[in-house]
Amino acid sequence: MREEVVGVNPKVNNLIRSYRQAEHDILWVLDSNVMVHPGTLARSIDALDDPLPPGSAPSRHRTALIHHVPFAIAAEANMGSRIEEAFLNTNHAKMYIAINTFAIESCVVGKSNIYRRSDLERVSGSLKPIPHQQTIPNQPADRGLVAFGRFLAEDNMIASALWHELGLRHSLSCDVARNVVGNMTLNDYVQRRIRWIRVRKHMVFAATLLEPFTECVMLVTIASLSLRYIFSIPPWVTVILHFTVWLSVDLDVYASLAGHPLPATIRWQFLTAWAVRELLALPIFLLAICGDEVVWRGNKYQVLRNGEVRSSTPPRYGWLEALKRLIWTPKSRECYDPILQVPPDS
Repeated sequence: MREEVVGVNPKVNNLIRSYRQAEHDILWVLDSNVMVHPGTLARSIDALDDPLPPGSAPSRHRTALIHHVPFAIAAEANMGSRIEEAFLNTNHAKMYIAINTFAIESCVVGKSNIYRRSDLERVSGSLKPIPHQQTIPNQPADRGLVAFGRFLAEDNMIASALWHELGLRHSLSCDVARNVVGNMTLNDYVQRRIRWIRVRKHMVFAATLLEPFTECVMLVTIASLSLRYIFSIPPWVTVILHFTVWLSVDLDVYASLAGHPLPATIRWQFLTAWAVRELLALPIFLLAICGDEVVWRGNKYQVLRNGEVRSSTPPRYGWLEALKRLIWTPKSRECYDPILQVPPDS
């Protein structure tokens, strides 16, 4: 059976037939490389169906979406795989939990999302509020899952649409989505980070510009220069204290998600990958912020406003770029392996 194409996003194209044939209103969109603990679905549905208590303030909104923090498992020993694992299990998880705790804006990744089709059928991705009394025709062409085929980050846009168009809220589950990372080179990791920074740049421009100021290296640079100027504290003292505290917090985040401290068997590989990620964060950001073209699943796209994309014609490369691509060829796949390839001791 051929895939039904409703947009440039291959994940939406893959989901659309199952979406239309689903018998029930509540949908669980779970990536194929994600594992969850027993009972995760039951706890998530309880949170989704949790009614508002009597006498709740009018400003309180019901929950429209349940999502889970990704917890990465590197099935390969490649540097890129290790860095991706370190990133998702420390910096990404830390910021993801913090943003969703304050809940001042929608922030959702699509590893494991649960929502109602009846809610999704009312939104279009415009992010413009829909009056509560407004009647929406049944399954219009510009609403529902099909409307999000024009976005690269369809999961985040669906969550944002439920938040802004319907005035509903999200709930971050107590469970985690165990995400298997496959064979990823260093270049794969860099290209992946570039892709999502460029998408975020067109979705939340101001917040994206502030991202470097949440990174360890940028903050320690500012802190060490400031403390030396104001209190004559040697920069090396600030650097050591800052990195010690920062790493301690990140390891605590890891332990909270994993349910146990960092295993001794991967300690040095993990810490090396963590250090490389911290050092690469600013160079990757500067490279990403200057362009709009991304490569996803072997295809080139031009990122437009609000994260919409269109297919991009492969550019003509000069001899220098051709040489670089010959030496450092990016892979076309997403570098995430099936869950059956997880090592037995993970």
